[in-house]
Amino acid sequence: MKEPRQDYAFTRFLKFWRDVHNLSQEELADQLDCSSRHISRLETGSSRPSEAMVIQIGQVLNLGKRDLNHLLISAGYSPLAEEHDFDSPELRWLRKSMVHTLRALDPYPASLVDTHSNILMVNRGFVSLFSRVVPAELLDRVTNNLEFIFWRSGGSNLVSNWEDTLSAILMAGQQDALFSNNPDDQSKIDQLAERMGVPEDWRQRAAKMEPMSSFRVQVEVNGELKTFFNVSTIVSPSGPAAFVSEPRLTINILYPEDEALDLAGLQQQAPKHPLLFY
Repeated sequence: MKEPRQDYAFTRFLKFWRDVHNLSQEELADQLDCSSRHISRLETGSSRPSEAMVIQIGQVLNLGKRDLNHLLISAGYSPLAEEHDFDSPELRWLRKSMVHTLRALDPYPASLVDTHSNILMVNRGFVSLFSRVVPAELLDRVTNNLEFIFWRSGGSNLVSNWEDTLSAILMAGQQDALFSNNPDDQSKIDQLAERMGVPEDWRQRAAKMEPMSSFRVQVEVNGELKTFFNVSTIVSPSGPAAFVSEPRLTINILYPEDEALDLAGLQQQAPKHPLLFY
């Protein structure tokens, strides 16, 4: 006889939501057109629900997108991700908030990117720093963070310990593509892996490394090579489904290793870039 799983999160979620709606096991079973014994076995962990059953339970309990995704995750299934247009009218409040956030980060260089690493916004610190090493006409055409990092004439020349760093970044993107099962995501990874300078054994290299919370970027400032740490912070709702919630946004910030470096003094008076909105 199969032993009940006491550590199965789905059992706790199902009991919680049934209690929220003041439903007995029999009443829930009637709405799901199944036996109350099956509901009992689901709540003890003796049975595992199918993905279709989890979605049906969510519909019967009128769960919203967030709560349905949490229920799916608790049962061991992938959440239902939905693409949102960052430029849509209903997300105007979010765009305005992100402009304020990026402005507040000045003079530290920062950029806002989406799930596919498309750069949505940059701040003055970003333009002021990278315009020192990338011609303005080329910097204006930078629209994807991964492409910029792997671009031989741009970011990859700036990345410290770049072979291992690029391998780790590719591995993170590869696993995102495996989760999403989106052919476009996989195609992007395959294209980046073919870029000049990417080691052929990038998968084996990355498999030996723990995920990096940051990587180093080196930029020449006033004739001297300076090191910056790239730190990322996720902009999303709270909860277990935060990492798949759309729009999934990330702010990448560069902090100088040398605390004495005066980035405010490097700020351009009126920097311009198509993705700079203030």
